[in-house]
Amino acid sequence: MPLSPACSCALFGKVGGLGATEPGPGYSAAAAFVIEIVLTFGLVSVILGTASGAQNVGPLSAVGVGAYIVLAGLWASPVSGASMNPARSFGPDAVLPDFGTYWIYALGPMIGALLAVGAAWILRGSGRDRTSSRAAQGDLPDVRRGSH
Repeated sequence: MPLSPACSCALFGKVGGLGATEPGPGYSAAAAFVIEIVLTFGLVSVILGTASGAQNVGPLSAVGVGAYIVLAGLWASPVSGASMNPARSFGPDAVLPDFGTYWIYALGPMIGALLAVGAAWILRGSGRDRTSSRAAQGDLPDVRRGSH
């Protein structure tokens, strides 16, 4: 059973901002916006680079993606909170309700993701080969056994 607002206020004080993603103290909204673009560009690039066709590294893809998220968080949390996910930022803003800086966390990741996909397309092509199509369907052969 969730705590009533009065009860949670009595227990924890006014802590509604905890969990909210906002620019860090001393950083502008523009700096946080650029960081969110850069972080999401890196995240989507890691995902596309480890989990697609010829670059597929199997279960280790998750390790690569997780390691990127940890490093991105350590590096950029003081500036923007390192959200990289509009849905993650939406929840606390909806509860508060305070959408004053939400545009940073909605537009930044969208732009970063689009730039990463564009860069991958320029560098590797459209990915319409047979292996990529099978990977998108979840039907990659087990390369350890040599099956095709």
